Amino acid sequence: MNNKQKTKSWLKKLTLLSVILGAGVWATAHAQKPMPTIAQVDLGKYLGVWYEIARKPMYFQKQCVKNVQAVYTLNVNGNVSVENSCVNQDGHIEQAQGEAYVVNAPHNSKLRVSFLPESLRWLPVGRGDYWILKLDANYQTVLVGEPKRKYMWVLSREPHLSDEVLQEYLKYAQSLGYRTNDLIYTVQAQKNN
Repeated sequence: MNNKQKTKSWLKKLTLLSVILGAGVWATAHAQKPMPTIAQVDLGKYLGVWYEIARKPMYFQKQCVKNVQAVYTLNVNGNVSVENSCVNQDGHIEQAQGEAYVVNAPHNSKLRVSFLPESLRWLPVGRGDYWILKLDANYQTVLVGEPKRKYMWVLSREPHLSDEVLQEYLKYAQSLGYRTNDLIYTVQAQKNN
């Protein structure tokens, strides 16, 4: 290998190292910033049906191809019952039952959700973060995420959301350090009333 080839090879390695380090610095800078949530959530207003508009890819929703929604109700323990549903590729409805626990009362903007069988939900394992990051005053659109910025959802009370509002929520997610280039935009077959 001559000097010119060695220099070219060295420059390629340096460029690759710079890209890797740059990505690492970006991720570290955003991962170290605390994830802000909204100041206060009225759980009574938050309960009900929410339609998924967009989400970050996640293994436990990989079977969902359309009509993704969540229904939140208050249970006898004072926690939030969660019923997630979607339609899979075969046209069958998939459902998951869970329970959400508020971890920052009285603010109610940080919850932990468990989809373990009901008899095992008392265990402090298998719970995922569900943080309310942005919510409009009328409780019609919400951005939900978690502190590691791995998962994120945009939900709406209606099956469809205007592009203007969606872009507002996605820009806010980006300002928190979320990458949105891999979002899955949910197909909702329901029509607005």
